[in-house]
Amino acid sequence: MFFSVLAQLVGVFLDLGRLGMRTDQSKDIEILLLRRQLAILQRTQPRPPRLTRWEKLSLAVLTVRLTRLCGGAHARLAGCLLLFKADTVLRWHRELVRRKWTFRGARRVGRPATSSEVMGLILRLAQENPRWGYSRIHGELVKLGYGVVRSTIRDILKRRHVPPAPDRERRGSNWRQFLARHRHQIVACDFFTVETLFLKTIYVLFFIELGTRKVHLAGCTAHPTAAWVTQQARHLSWQIQDGAMPCRFLIRDRDTKFSVGFDTVFRSEGVEIVRTPYRSPRANAVAERWVGTARRECLDQMLILNECHLRRVLREFVVYYNERRPHQGLHQQCPVPHVADNPDGGAISCQDILGGAIHDYYREAA
Repeated sequence: MFFSVLAQLVGVFLDLGRLGMRTDQSKDIEILLLRRQLAILQRTQPRPPRLTRWEKLSLAVLTVRLTRLCGGAHARLAGCLLLFKADTVLRWHRELVRRKWTFRGARRVGRPATSSEVMGLILRLAQENPRWGYSRIHGELVKLGYGVVRSTIRDILKRRHVPPAPDRERRGSNWRQFLARHRHQIVACDFFTVETLFLKTIYVLFFIELGTRKVHLAGCTAHPTAAWVTQQARHLSWQIQDGAMPCRFLIRDRDTKFSVGFDTVFRSEGVEIVRTPYRSPRANAVAERWVGTARRECLDQMLILNECHLRRVLREFVVYYNERRPHQGLHQQCPVPHVADNPDGGAISCQDILGGAIHDYYREAA
């Protein structure tokens, strides 16, 4: 105890002796250095505080300056110079070398990067064709004029977490994909009602092709009987015989107006009847959507006087719907293909449909 106190007193007297020999400039630099160190130690986050590069540089400059003023005799200043390790200096040097060879404008070596267009095309081919492997996708890209090697295709699909062909094939296809493959052979039919000006209910029977969204208006009547519905089916079967309407499946609901005779007419043409579940309008969604389109764009915009008036209105609307109206489900194309208007043609004109309820725009001949 006595010797430790004596050693501390001796150290204090030696420090006082050194302070008496130091200049005012060295004392000011030491005070500045101590203030910087105190500000760093007073930080609360993180604990212990970490020095930034600029703080380390400032402490190193002050320490070197103070050492030179003291003539190198101040022994405590030697420990202040250990601001970073030798590994840190080597790491800084490697960082400088890396920046030297990666500056903007440096010539890149190796295989050029794959463009975003090619990457998107590879992902599209893999998603749309689950049975295609890397080699099959590579062959398709070569056919399209893209010089991409098989290993690049593999790396791109792995980075995007797309499994190989066997794993993608095991997942199978969903109902959307299944129906898309058979939609050009599926026809749906349904009834909807229209109230006339004098509150008389008229029933409308229509057929719609799921593949082309082409609508066939069967007829309108105020008294839909099983015999009347069967007769409309016979009229439509003539188009199936002529090949004007490809039909392999017919979707209908469980309405009693669709009798056995109605089904027999289509079965004689090799058409299979598919009945929707009870109270499930979504099972016949394409037909239900067309009913909504006909009401919003046509029937809700005018008053229907009688059955004859309704027939004329629907016939005109069906012609417009099949030949001139773009459809979202067909990528903004019309159900009946036609020659697109020339964008470099004449002036744009408007044709009124149903007395102006619908406007059809077209280009005049140049």
